[in-house]
Amino acid sequence: MSEGKELPVVDRAQGECLTCSHRANLVQLGIEMDRWDYLVALSGNPNVGKSTVFNALTGLRQHTGNWPGKTVARAEGGFEFNGRRYKIVDLPGTYSLLSASVDEEVARDFILFGRPDATIVVVDATQVERNLNLVMQVMEITDRVVVCLNLMDEARRKGIEVDERKLSKLLGVPVVPTAARSGEGLGSLMQAVSELVTGQIKTSPHRIRGNEEFANAVAELVPMVEAVYPGLPNARWVAMRLLDGDYRVRQALESGELAELAS
Repeated sequence: MSEGKELPVVDRAQGECLTCSHRANLVQLGIEMDRWDYLVALSGNPNVGKSTVFNALTGLRQHTGNWPGKTVARAEGGFEFNGRRYKIVDLPGTYSLLSASVDEEVARDFILFGRPDATIVVVDATQVERNLNLVMQVMEITDRVVVCLNLMDEARRKGIEVDERKLSKLLGVPVVPTAARSGEGLGSLMQAVSELVTGQIKTSPHRIRGNEEFANAVAELVPMVEAVYPGLPNARWVAMRLLDGDYRVRQALESGELAELAS
């Protein structure tokens, strides 16, 4: 990864320095932010061209290792855009964030506790519906999402048309068509990320509301979770996972693991 001028660790979208606890969380997750302005997570299903997007954005400015305490590989790199330096972390390819596997757990924890300035979710333009499950799950955790509608060249070859503007309106987040193998759309992708992290784009992610009984149960559980674990980044998501019977989330709460990451 290239070295450059020492930059302050700043969440410019909020106009404030990153808190010490947040920096400690990032270090615990294996991420250093000493020379970067913004942190970007790269998520997506397997075989959607996520690694191609990552390689196209970072070039030789990347390195690999393992997530702390895990056998799962971690790739991170950097790029510059409009005078700002971005660190991008390539999360394991997963179909969901329900922590049924180590890969899913790593991706979930990073988006939830690493609190990246933006999360790019790479989607296969030839199988949009199949990929939307992960998009919706990421949007339950964070509203700082950009959907990268990749493999547009394959979609055109197969005669598939995707209305990215309509999809963006339905999801409530930016959707940018790309063909990463040729570099098509990557400039627009980074422009969308730049406008998101600087607050020029305001998102309104579509989120699951459920029936009245479900909504009431979530509303009742959220303050309980917040009372026991103050500072938890997204108590609503945790409450929903508990109501859904997610054993891994319950175990992490009871053991104090989530509290430790959120502290």
